[in-house]
Amino acid sequence: MEKFVRLEGLVAPLDRSNVDTDAIIPKQFLKSIKRAGFGPNLFDEWRYLDHGEPGMDPATRKPNPEFVLNFPRYAGASVLLARDNFGCGSSREHAPWALEDYGIRAIIAPSFADIFYNNCFKNGLLPIVLPAEVVEDLFRETYAVEGYRLVIDLDFQTVTTPDGQSFAFEVDTERKHRLVNGLDDIGLSLRFTEKIAAYEERRKQEAPWLFTGSQR
Repeated sequence: MEKFVRLEGLVAPLDRSNVDTDAIIPKQFLKSIKRAGFGPNLFDEWRYLDHGEPGMDPATRKPNPEFVLNFPRYAGASVLLARDNFGCGSSREHAPWALEDYGIRAIIAPSFADIFYNNCFKNGLLPIVLPAEVVEDLFRETYAVEGYRLVIDLDFQTVTTPDGQSFAFEVDTERKHRLVNGLDDIGLSLRFTEKIAAYEERRKQEAPWLFTGSQR
């Protein structure tokens, strides 16, 4: 998992409340359990005018010219600005996979669905909760200024605008540790490799009958 320490990124505004995980990555793309390759199908039903299925070449699709992520001014955005209750609906982990694969590293919203919020930290995304009035101001600035960028500093837990305004955000210490060090669930477990091996060896001595089948 890629580390997240500091990001200076182009902002794309998704001006919709209650964006659910089925909108983020539709159900037909959930057949794969690989983390990569979902970016082209992020917001598939909004980004394209035709119906998408796994394996389709994005170059042959019909982009929706009215969907914000298809606007040239937001190409390459790494910060998504959103509204209330982002990530609601089913708990599919494919949703943060699709966002990360597209290039989004941080999402700013007044609120998130709990399961989606937790899944973000496991997959290298930083979800940032800011007051609704601050988010509203950021939407106005993003619309008004082409190429609008924000600086997000996880160490100091701040979001800074081009004119120098800085907004603090909260993040749990353990979740922050995950992102700063690029640790997903497997990475967290690997920190204890020696202790796990020592425990297994001790259990072999204490209860050898539990391991006889694995040695056949």
